Amino acid sequence: MTTVTDTAASVPRAEIEQPLRRPRKWTPDVGFEVADVLRLLMVRPWLYAGRDDEDIAKVRRNRDAIVDIFSRLGWVLVVDRDFVRLRKSAPVRSAVFASGPEAPSALACQWFFLLAAAAESMGRWVPLGSLVSAARSVAAEAETETNGDIAERRAIVRALRMLSDRGVIEDLDNNLDTYVSEERAPIGLAIHHTRLIHLIANFDTQHDPMSDPAAWIGALHEDEAREEARSVSRRLLDDSVVHVGDLSEREADWLSRRLRDYVGPLAEAFGLHIERRTEGAAVVVPESAFRAPKELGPVTFPGKGTAAHAALFVCAWAREAGDIDAGDAPGWRVLRRAAVVAELERLAALQKAGKGGWRRELAEDPGGALLGEVRDILCGLDLVRVEGDLWYFSPAIDRWETPADPEPGPADASPDAPAAELAIYSAEGVAAERVEAS
Repeated sequence: MTTVTDTAASVPRAEIEQPLRRPRKWTPDVGFEVADVLRLLMVRPWLYAGRDDEDIAKVRRNRDAIVDIFSRLGWVLVVDRDFVRLRKSAPVRSAVFASGPEAPSALACQWFFLLAAAAESMGRWVPLGSLVSAARSVAAEAETETNGDIAERRAIVRALRMLSDRGVIEDLDNNLDTYVSEERAPIGLAIHHTRLIHLIANFDTQHDPMSDPAAWIGALHEDEAREEARSVSRRLLDDSVVHVGDLSEREADWLSRRLRDYVGPLAEAFGLHIERRTEGAAVVVPESAFRAPKELGPVTFPGKGTAAHAALFVCAWAREAGDIDAGDAPGWRVLRRAAVVAELERLAALQKAGKGGWRRELAEDPGGALLGEVRDILCGLDLVRVEGDLWYFSPAIDRWETPADPEPGPADASPDAPAAELAIYSAEGVAAERVEAS
Protein backbone atom coordinates (compact mmCIF):
# COMPACT_ATOMS: atom_id res chain seq x y z
CA MET A 1 0.00 0.00 0.00
CA THR A 2 1.33 3.44 -0.93
CA THR A 3 2.03 5.62 2.08
CA VAL A 4 2.76 9.26 2.69
CA THR A 5 5.63 9.78 5.11
CA ASP A 6 6.30 12.70 7.40
CA THR A 7 8.59 13.12 10.36
CA ALA A 8 6.01 11.84 12.80
CA ALA A 9 4.66 8.60 11.40
CA SER A 10 3.69 6.58 8.35
CA VAL A 11 -0.05 6.65 7.73
CA PRO A 12 -1.90 4.91 4.88
CA ARG A 13 -3.28 7.44 2.38
CA ALA A 14 -6.67 5.73 2.52
CA GLU A 15 -6.93 6.49 6.24
CA ILE A 16 -6.00 10.14 5.68
CA GLU A 17 -8.65 10.60 3.03
CA GLN A 18 -11.46 8.93 5.01
CA PRO A 19 -13.70 11.25 7.08
CA LEU A 20 -13.55 10.94 10.85
CA ARG A 21 -15.73 8.11 12.02
CA ARG A 22 -18.28 8.49 14.77
CA PRO A 23 -17.62 6.42 17.89
CA ARG A 24 -19.13 2.97 17.81
CA LYS A 25 -22.57 2.76 19.35
CA TRP A 26 -22.54 1.39 22.87
CA THR A 27 -24.15 -2.04 22.88
CA PRO A 28 -24.30 -3.49 26.38
CA ASP A 29 -23.74 -7.22 26.59
CA VAL A 30 -26.26 -8.01 29.31
CA GLY A 31 -28.80 -10.71 29.94
CA PHE A 32 -32.17 -11.03 31.61
CA GLU A 33 -30.64 -11.29 35.08
CA VAL A 34 -28.88 -7.94 34.75
CA ALA A 35 -32.07 -6.28 33.48
CA ASP A 36 -34.02 -7.71 36.42
CA VAL A 37 -31.49 -6.34 38.91
CA LEU A 38 -31.35 -2.92 37.25
CA ARG A 39 -35.13 -2.54 37.43
CA LEU A 40 -35.18 -3.85 41.00
CA LEU A 41 -32.63 -1.27 42.15
CA MET A 42 -34.63 1.51 40.50
CA VAL A 43 -37.60 0.58 42.68
CA ARG A 44 -35.68 -0.59 45.75
CA PRO A 45 -32.25 1.09 45.91
CA TRP A 46 -31.36 -0.67 49.19
CA LEU A 47 -30.72 -4.41 49.40
CA TYR A 48 -29.43 -5.97 52.59
CA ALA A 49 -28.46 -9.40 53.90
CA GLY A 50 -31.19 -11.48 55.48
CA ARG A 51 -33.92 -10.02 53.28
CA ASP A 52 -32.38 -9.78 49.81
CA ASP A 53 -29.70 -12.48 49.76
CA GLU A 54 -30.68 -13.85 46.36
CA ASP A 55 -30.75 -10.40 44.73
CA ILE A 56 -27.42 -9.42 46.32
CA ALA A 57 -25.91 -12.58 44.82
CA LYS A 58 -27.18 -11.50 41.39
CA VAL A 59 -25.57 -8.08 41.85
CA ARG A 60 -22.22 -9.65 42.76
CA ARG A 61 -22.33 -11.97 39.73
CA ASN A 62 -22.95 -9.06 37.37
CA ARG A 63 -21.26 -6.23 39.24
CA ASP A 64 -19.09 -4.87 36.39
CA ALA A 65 -21.98 -4.63 33.92
CA ILE A 66 -24.33 -3.05 36.48
CA VAL A 67 -21.75 -0.47 37.58
CA ASP A 68 -21.01 0.44 33.95
CA ILE A 69 -24.68 1.00 33.12
CA PHE A 70 -25.45 3.09 36.20
CA SER A 71 -22.28 5.14 35.72
CA ARG A 72 -23.63 6.32 32.36
CA LEU A 73 -26.47 7.89 34.32
CA GLY A 74 -24.10 9.42 36.85
CA TRP A 75 -25.33 7.05 39.57
CA VAL A 76 -23.09 5.15 41.98
CA LEU A 77 -23.53 1.54 43.07
CA VAL A 78 -22.13 0.62 46.49
CA VAL A 79 -21.60 -3.12 47.02
CA ASP A 80 -20.56 -3.86 50.61
CA ARG A 81 -20.22 -7.08 52.55
CA ASP A 82 -23.87 -7.29 53.59
CA PHE A 83 -25.72 -4.63 51.61
CA VAL A 84 -26.07 -2.98 48.20
CA ARG A 85 -26.93 0.70 47.83
CA LEU A 86 -27.76 2.55 44.62
CA ARG A 87 -27.07 6.27 45.02
CA LYS A 88 -29.17 8.00 42.40
CA SER A 89 -30.46 11.48 41.75
CA ALA A 90 -33.92 12.52 42.87
CA PRO A 91 -36.62 12.29 40.18
CA VAL A 92 -37.47 15.56 38.45
CA ARG A 93 -41.04 15.43 39.77
CA SER A 94 -39.89 14.51 43.27
CA ALA A 95 -42.54 16.79 44.80
CA VAL A 96 -45.26 14.65 43.20
CA PHE A 97 -43.77 11.43 44.52
CA ALA A 98 -43.33 13.03 47.96
CA SER A 99 -47.03 13.91 48.11
CA GLY A 100 -48.46 10.61 46.88
CA PRO A 101 -50.72 8.35 48.95
CA GLU A 102 -47.78 6.16 49.99
CA ALA A 103 -45.48 9.07 50.85
CA PRO A 104 -44.50 9.73 54.49
CA SER A 105 -45.67 12.88 56.22
CA ALA A 106 -43.39 15.86 56.71
CA LEU A 107 -43.18 15.00 60.42
CA ALA A 108 -42.11 11.43 59.64
CA CYS A 109 -39.41 12.76 57.29
CA GLN A 110 -38.19 15.10 60.03
CA TRP A 111 -37.88 12.24 62.48
CA PHE A 112 -36.19 10.08 59.86
CA PHE A 113 -33.22 12.45 59.86
CA LEU A 114 -33.34 13.16 63.61
CA LEU A 115 -33.16 9.43 64.38
CA ALA A 116 -30.40 8.91 61.78
CA ALA A 117 -28.34 11.75 63.28
CA ALA A 118 -28.81 10.37 66.80
CA ALA A 119 -28.00 6.78 65.75
CA GLU A 120 -24.53 7.78 64.59
CA SER A 121 -23.30 8.22 68.17
CA MET A 122 -25.18 5.26 69.69
CA GLY A 123 -23.92 1.72 70.23
CA ARG A 124 -24.90 -1.31 68.17
CA TRP A 125 -27.72 -2.38 70.51
CA VAL A 126 -30.00 0.29 71.92
CA PRO A 127 -33.48 0.58 73.47
CA LEU A 128 -35.93 2.60 71.39
CA GLY A 129 -36.47 5.03 74.26
CA SER A 130 -32.76 5.86 74.39
CA LEU A 131 -32.60 6.49 70.65
CA VAL A 132 -35.66 8.75 70.76
CA SER A 133 -34.19 10.70 73.71
CA ALA A 134 -30.96 11.21 71.77
CA ALA A 135 -32.97 12.33 68.73
CA ARG A 136 -34.82 14.89 70.89
CA SER A 137 -31.43 16.28 71.94
CA VAL A 138 -30.48 16.58 68.27
CA ALA A 139 -33.76 18.38 67.65
CA ALA A 140 -33.06 20.81 70.47
CA GLU A 141 -29.63 21.62 69.01
CA ALA A 142 -31.31 22.27 65.66
CA GLU A 143 -33.97 24.41 67.41
CA THR A 144 -36.71 22.02 66.29
CA GLU A 145 -39.68 21.56 68.61
CA THR A 146 -40.84 18.14 69.77
CA ASN A 147 -43.86 17.45 71.98
CA GLY A 148 -44.21 13.69 72.46
CA ASP A 149 -47.89 13.53 71.48
CA ILE A 150 -49.46 10.60 69.68
CA ALA A 151 -49.05 12.17 66.23
CA GLU A 152 -45.34 12.50 66.90
CA ARG A 153 -45.09 8.89 68.09
CA ARG A 154 -46.79 7.72 64.91
CA ALA A 155 -44.27 9.75 62.91
CA ILE A 156 -41.40 8.17 64.87
CA VAL A 157 -42.70 4.67 64.10
CA ARG A 158 -43.05 5.53 60.40
CA ALA A 159 -39.52 6.97 60.35
CA LEU A 160 -38.15 3.83 62.02
CA ARG A 161 -39.88 1.67 59.42
CA MET A 162 -38.29 3.76 56.67
CA LEU A 163 -34.87 3.20 58.28
CA SER A 164 -35.70 -0.49 58.68
CA ASP A 165 -36.62 -0.77 54.98
CA ARG A 166 -33.07 0.40 54.23
CA GLY A 167 -31.53 -2.04 56.70
CA VAL A 168 -30.09 0.81 58.79
CA ILE A 169 -32.08 0.11 61.96
CA GLU A 170 -33.44 -3.33 62.85
CA ASP A 171 -36.45 -3.91 65.07
CA LEU A 172 -35.33 -6.84 67.24
CA ASP A 173 -38.69 -7.39 68.93
CA ASN A 174 -40.95 -6.79 65.92
CA ASN A 175 -43.40 -4.72 67.95
CA LEU A 176 -42.78 -1.12 66.91
CA ASP A 177 -46.50 -0.35 66.77
CA THR A 178 -46.78 -0.68 70.54
CA TYR A 179 -44.73 2.52 70.88
CA VAL A 180 -47.68 4.56 69.56
CA SER A 181 -49.82 3.73 72.58
CA GLU A 182 -47.03 3.11 75.11
CA GLU A 183 -44.03 5.43 74.99
CA ARG A 184 -42.13 3.30 77.54
CA ALA A 185 -42.66 0.01 75.68
CA PRO A 186 -39.50 -2.16 75.93
CA ILE A 187 -38.40 -2.29 72.27
CA GLY A 188 -34.86 -3.26 71.31
CA LEU A 189 -33.14 -1.97 68.19
CA ALA A 190 -29.94 -2.84 66.34
CA ILE A 191 -28.09 -0.07 64.50
CA HIS A 192 -26.03 -0.97 61.43
CA HIS A 193 -23.49 1.85 61.40
CA THR A 194 -21.81 0.82 58.14
CA ARG A 195 -25.10 1.18 56.28
CA LEU A 196 -25.88 4.40 58.13
CA ILE A 197 -22.84 6.02 56.50
CA HIS A 198 -24.45 5.52 53.07
CA LEU A 199 -27.86 6.92 54.01
CA ILE A 200 -27.20 10.29 52.35
CA ALA A 201 -27.10 9.72 48.58
CA ASN A 202 -25.10 12.75 47.42
CA PHE A 203 -22.03 11.84 49.42
CA ASP A 204 -18.73 12.85 47.77
CA THR A 205 -15.42 11.37 48.88
CA GLN A 206 -13.35 13.99 47.03
CA HIS A 207 -15.12 17.22 48.00
CA ASP A 208 -16.28 18.28 51.44
CA PRO A 209 -19.43 20.42 51.28
CA MET A 210 -18.57 21.96 54.66
CA SER A 211 -14.97 23.03 54.01
CA ASP A 212 -15.23 23.73 50.27
CA PRO A 213 -18.87 24.07 49.17
CA ALA A 214 -17.94 25.70 45.84
CA ALA A 215 -15.88 22.66 44.80
CA TRP A 216 -18.61 20.30 45.95
CA ILE A 217 -21.28 22.14 43.94
CA GLY A 218 -18.95 22.37 40.93
CA ALA A 219 -18.44 18.62 40.98
CA LEU A 220 -22.16 18.18 40.45
CA HIS A 221 -22.01 20.02 37.11
CA GLU A 222 -20.30 18.44 34.14
CA ASP A 223 -19.97 19.56 30.54
CA GLU A 224 -23.33 20.44 28.99
CA ALA A 225 -23.40 17.70 26.36
CA ARG A 226 -22.72 14.97 28.91
CA GLU A 227 -25.25 16.37 31.34
CA GLU A 228 -27.95 16.50 28.68
CA ALA A 229 -27.40 12.83 27.98
CA ARG A 230 -27.68 12.03 31.65
CA SER A 231 -30.56 14.34 32.52
CA VAL A 232 -32.81 13.16 29.69
CA SER A 233 -31.95 9.50 30.22
CA ARG A 234 -32.62 9.80 33.95
CA ARG A 235 -36.01 11.34 33.27
CA LEU A 236 -36.98 8.57 30.88
CA LEU A 237 -36.07 5.93 33.46
CA ASP A 238 -37.46 7.78 36.46
CA ASP A 239 -40.80 9.05 35.21
CA SER A 240 -43.79 7.45 33.56
CA VAL A 241 -43.54 9.66 30.47
CA VAL A 242 -41.36 12.57 29.37
CA HIS A 243 -43.13 15.40 27.56
CA VAL A 244 -41.04 17.34 25.07
CA GLY A 245 -42.58 20.58 26.32
CA ASP A 246 -40.95 20.03 29.72
CA LEU A 247 -37.43 19.83 28.26
CA SER A 248 -35.07 22.68 27.58
CA GLU A 249 -34.34 23.50 23.96
CA ARG A 250 -30.97 21.75 24.15
CA GLU A 251 -32.47 18.68 25.86
CA ALA A 252 -35.25 18.42 23.27
CA ASP A 253 -32.68 18.69 20.47
CA TRP A 254 -30.53 16.00 22.08
CA LEU A 255 -33.54 13.71 22.50
CA SER A 256 -34.51 14.06 18.84
CA ARG A 257 -30.98 13.15 17.71
CA ARG A 258 -29.85 10.56 20.25
CA LEU A 259 -32.96 8.67 21.34
CA ARG A 260 -32.16 5.61 19.26
CA ASP A 261 -28.38 5.36 19.47
CA TYR A 262 -27.92 6.43 23.12
CA VAL A 263 -31.16 5.89 25.01
CA GLY A 264 -31.99 2.79 22.97
CA PRO A 265 -29.07 0.64 24.18
CA LEU A 266 -29.52 1.98 27.72
CA ALA A 267 -33.20 1.04 27.69
CA GLU A 268 -32.30 -2.38 26.30
CA ALA A 269 -29.98 -2.97 29.25
CA PHE A 270 -32.94 -2.42 31.60
CA GLY A 271 -35.09 -4.77 29.53
CA LEU A 272 -37.16 -1.86 28.21
CA HIS A 273 -38.15 -0.66 24.77
CA ILE A 274 -38.67 2.88 23.58
CA GLU A 275 -42.07 4.34 22.83
CA ARG A 276 -41.73 7.62 20.97
CA ARG A 277 -44.35 10.06 19.76
CA THR A 278 -44.38 13.66 18.62
CA GLU A 279 -45.36 14.87 22.08
CA GLY A 280 -42.71 12.93 24.01
CA ALA A 281 -41.24 9.55 24.82
CA ALA A 282 -41.25 6.76 27.39
CA VAL A 283 -39.25 3.62 28.02
CA VAL A 284 -41.61 0.72 28.50
CA VAL A 285 -41.32 -2.64 30.25
CA PRO A 286 -42.77 -5.50 28.17
CA GLU A 287 -45.11 -7.84 30.00
CA SER A 288 -42.65 -10.72 29.64
CA ALA A 289 -40.02 -8.87 31.72
CA PHE A 290 -41.75 -9.14 35.10
CA ARG A 291 -43.69 -11.70 37.07
CA ALA A 292 -45.91 -9.51 39.21
CA PRO A 293 -46.87 -5.80 39.37
CA LYS A 294 -45.20 -5.44 42.79
CA GLU A 295 -41.82 -5.92 41.11
CA LEU A 296 -42.27 -2.51 39.48
CA GLY A 297 -43.61 -0.61 42.46
CA PRO A 298 -46.88 0.17 44.23
CA VAL A 299 -48.64 2.38 41.65
CA THR A 300 -50.72 0.50 39.08
CA PHE A 301 -52.76 2.01 36.27
CA PRO A 302 -55.50 1.30 35.60
CA GLY A 303 -55.20 -1.54 38.10
CA LYS A 304 -58.01 -2.49 40.42
CA GLY A 305 -60.23 -0.48 42.70
CA THR A 306 -62.84 2.20 42.36
CA ALA A 307 -60.57 5.21 41.84
CA ALA A 308 -58.30 3.47 39.32
CA HIS A 309 -61.30 2.17 37.41
CA ALA A 310 -62.87 5.62 37.33
CA ALA A 311 -59.57 7.21 36.25
CA LEU A 312 -59.36 4.91 33.22
CA PHE A 313 -62.86 5.88 32.08
CA VAL A 314 -62.22 9.58 32.69
CA CYS A 315 -59.12 9.43 30.46
CA ALA A 316 -61.12 7.73 27.71
CA TRP A 317 -63.87 10.34 28.03
CA ALA A 318 -61.37 13.24 27.99
CA ARG A 319 -60.01 12.13 24.60
CA GLU A 320 -63.36 12.93 23.02
CA ALA A 321 -64.68 15.69 25.30
CA GLY A 322 -61.55 17.77 25.83
CA ASP A 323 -60.52 20.78 23.78
CA ILE A 324 -57.08 20.47 22.19
CA ASP A 325 -54.81 23.17 23.63
CA ALA A 326 -52.87 25.02 20.93
CA GLY A 327 -51.12 27.34 23.35
CA ASP A 328 -48.54 26.52 26.01
CA ALA A 329 -49.49 22.82 26.08
CA PRO A 330 -50.05 21.68 22.47
CA GLY A 331 -51.74 18.31 22.19
CA TRP A 332 -53.08 18.36 25.75
CA ARG A 333 -56.86 18.17 26.26
CA VAL A 334 -58.37 20.84 28.50
CA LEU A 335 -61.49 20.34 30.59
CA ARG A 336 -63.01 22.24 33.46
CA ARG A 337 -63.28 20.64 36.87
CA ALA A 338 -67.08 20.81 36.75
CA ALA A 339 -67.09 18.70 33.57
CA VAL A 340 -64.88 16.07 35.22
CA VAL A 341 -67.20 15.99 38.23
CA ALA A 342 -70.23 15.57 35.96
CA GLU A 343 -68.58 12.61 34.21
CA LEU A 344 -67.72 10.96 37.53
CA GLU A 345 -71.33 11.43 38.65
CA ARG A 346 -72.51 9.76 35.42
CA LEU A 347 -70.10 6.85 35.91
CA ALA A 348 -71.08 6.46 39.56
CA ALA A 349 -74.73 6.25 38.58
CA LEU A 350 -73.94 3.27 36.33
CA GLN A 351 -72.26 1.36 39.15
CA LYS A 352 -73.72 -0.30 42.16
CA ALA A 353 -72.04 0.68 45.41
CA GLY A 354 -70.93 -1.68 48.12
CA LYS A 355 -69.90 -5.34 47.90
CA GLY A 356 -68.92 -6.29 44.36
CA GLY A 357 -69.11 -2.70 43.12
CA TRP A 358 -67.63 0.69 43.74
CA ARG A 359 -66.64 1.64 47.28
CA ARG A 360 -69.72 3.18 48.80
CA GLU A 361 -67.98 6.23 50.29
CA LEU A 362 -66.53 7.08 46.86
CA ALA A 363 -69.59 6.27 44.77
CA GLU A 364 -71.74 8.48 47.01
CA ASP A 365 -69.28 11.40 46.80
CA PRO A 366 -68.11 11.60 43.15
CA GLY A 367 -67.37 15.33 43.30
CA GLY A 368 -65.37 15.09 46.52
CA ALA A 369 -63.58 11.96 47.68
CA LEU A 370 -63.68 10.15 44.30
CA LEU A 371 -62.55 13.24 42.40
CA GLY A 372 -59.63 13.66 44.82
CA GLU A 373 -58.44 10.06 44.44
CA VAL A 374 -58.75 10.14 40.64
CA ARG A 375 -56.78 13.40 40.57
CA ASP A 376 -54.03 11.94 42.78
CA ILE A 377 -53.67 8.88 40.53
CA LEU A 378 -53.56 10.79 37.25
CA CYS A 379 -51.37 13.64 38.52
CA GLY A 380 -48.99 11.15 40.07
CA LEU A 381 -48.47 9.55 36.66
CA ASP A 382 -48.29 12.96 34.93
CA LEU A 383 -51.33 12.07 32.83
CA VAL A 384 -53.14 15.11 34.25
CA ARG A 385 -52.00 18.53 35.43
CA VAL A 386 -54.40 20.71 37.37
CA GLU A 387 -54.17 24.49 37.18
CA GLY A 388 -56.92 26.20 39.11
CA ASP A 389 -60.26 25.14 37.62
CA LEU A 390 -58.69 23.51 34.54
CA TRP A 391 -57.63 19.88 34.08
CA TYR A 392 -55.01 19.30 31.37
CA PHE A 393 -54.92 15.72 30.08
CA SER A 394 -51.63 14.53 28.60
CA PRO A 395 -51.46 13.24 25.01
CA ALA A 396 -50.20 10.00 26.62
CA ILE A 397 -53.81 9.06 27.47
CA ASP A 398 -54.09 8.02 23.80
CA ARG A 399 -52.18 4.83 24.61
CA TRP A 400 -55.33 3.16 25.98
CA GLU A 401 -58.29 2.14 23.89
CA THR A 402 -61.62 3.72 24.68
CA PRO A 403 -63.59 1.27 26.86
CA ALA A 404 -67.32 0.93 26.64
CA ASP A 405 -69.44 2.44 29.38
CA PRO A 406 -69.29 0.28 32.51
CA GLU A 407 -72.12 -2.13 33.04
CA PRO A 408 -73.78 -2.08 36.45
CA GLY A 409 -71.92 -4.56 38.60
CA PRO A 410 -68.38 -5.19 39.88
CA ALA A 411 -66.05 -2.30 39.16
CA ASP A 412 -62.68 -3.93 39.72
CA ALA A 413 -61.44 -4.58 36.18
CA SER A 414 -59.62 -7.85 35.77
CA PRO A 415 -56.17 -7.58 34.14
CA ASP A 416 -57.58 -9.84 31.42
CA ALA A 417 -60.58 -7.62 30.69
CA PRO A 418 -60.36 -6.34 27.09
CA ALA A 419 -61.77 -2.96 28.11
CA ALA A 420 -58.89 -2.21 30.49
CA GLU A 421 -55.46 -2.56 28.95
CA LEU A 422 -52.90 -2.76 31.73
CA ALA A 423 -49.97 -0.43 32.31
CA ILE A 424 -47.88 -0.50 35.46
CA TYR A 425 -45.73 2.32 36.82
CA SER A 426 -43.20 2.11 39.60
CA ALA A 427 -42.84 4.59 42.41
CA GLU A 428 -40.28 6.36 40.27
CA GLY A 429 -41.96 5.86 36.95
CA VAL A 430 -40.72 2.68 35.27
CA ALA A 431 -43.64 1.67 33.04
CA ALA A 432 -44.97 -1.64 31.81
CA GLU A 433 -47.55 -2.30 29.14
CA ARG A 434 -49.65 -5.01 27.61
CA VAL A 435 -50.62 -3.05 24.52
CA GLU A 436 -48.42 -2.91 21.43
CA ALA A 437 -46.40 0.29 21.15
CA SER A 438 -47.83 2.34 18.31
